[in-house]
Amino acid sequence: MVKRITFLDYMRVMACFMVIMVHSCEFFFIDGAGIGIRSLNDGFWVSVIDSAFRCSVPLFVMISAYLLVPVKGDTIRFFKRRFARVVVPFIIWSVLYATLPVLWGEMSGQDAASALLRLTYNFNDASGHMWFVYMIIGIYLVMPVISPWLERVGRRGELCFIALWLLSTFFPYIRNFCGDIYGECYWNEYNILWYFSGFIGYVVLVHYIRHYLQWSASRQLLVGILCYGIGYFITGYIWYSRIGTAMTLQELELSWRFCTPNVVMMSFGAFVIIRTLCLNLRDYKPVKAVSELSYGIYLMHIFVLCAVYKTVEGMWSTPVTILSVGVATFFICIILSKLLSYIPGSRYLIG
Repeated sequence: MVKRITFLDYMRVMACFMVIMVHSCEFFFIDGAGIGIRSLNDGFWVSVIDSAFRCSVPLFVMISAYLLVPVKGDTIRFFKRRFARVVVPFIIWSVLYATLPVLWGEMSGQDAASALLRLTYNFNDASGHMWFVYMIIGIYLVMPVISPWLERVGRRGELCFIALWLLSTFFPYIRNFCGDIYGECYWNEYNILWYFSGFIGYVVLVHYIRHYLQWSASRQLLVGILCYGIGYFITGYIWYSRIGTAMTLQELELSWRFCTPNVVMMSFGAFVIIRTLCLNLRDYKPVKAVSELSYGIYLMHIFVLCAVYKTVEGMWSTPVTILSVGVATFFICIILSKLLSYIPGSRYLIG
């Protein structure tokens, strides 16, 4: 059994709440499949709140990598444990998102059949947050491959990888102005730094932090706050400045992409801040309990989020609504996940 590390449980709970807050903002800038910002006031508050939490997904990846990399022991056993913990609940909840809306009239039986068919190759619109599970499964698959390299390469080798990865995080911005870059074309999407890009960079980064970042607590806090603050400002400013000029959601959300330099700065800053502040906290049992339920909370939260928003829609101002919906959804999901945990075999439902 993997030994529990206190600050990672705090971080997991925070990251889970961050994800819910990010999705609470979507009601105020997405209309159907496109941009639906009703006013600059809505855009401003979405920029302020949503941008603050863009490090949520990278933190989840870093938590998993901190606990699991380098992979020890039998690889088959490693995959079996991940399958039971991650894949089975993922399949069950994907089916629920594809079928349950029929009960309250949000989709027809024919729509449900199409949604179930789509699950054979991707997630559905109603379960867009499931993209994360596909990604984290891919990270699990590569962990045994990259682990031997991490055990042998040393500090300089990891720094070289991280440097190339950081360079690749600028590509979304460069591509926005230049189109295909560094070898990309319609017959080759794999640019020169393809194999140094994506979420695998966070795996190497957190391994480097754990083994080589020997800073004092004060230095970690100072650098962490600076990195998070600068990254947050860049993330929010670019998003807000693109209101009215971006034609698609993909263009509007350019600075929100998880593997951009600004979000990397936020993620690094948040990680070292939380590690420093939560390393020796004592009031631990409630946090540990919620941390153990976090996967179930993540899987179910879109159902709850939509119901909560429909209940309070139009009652309060934009920031109050976003915060209220996020907080209420978070605590309702904690309660529901805890109740489900009492069902025999609940690990196949909530992880």
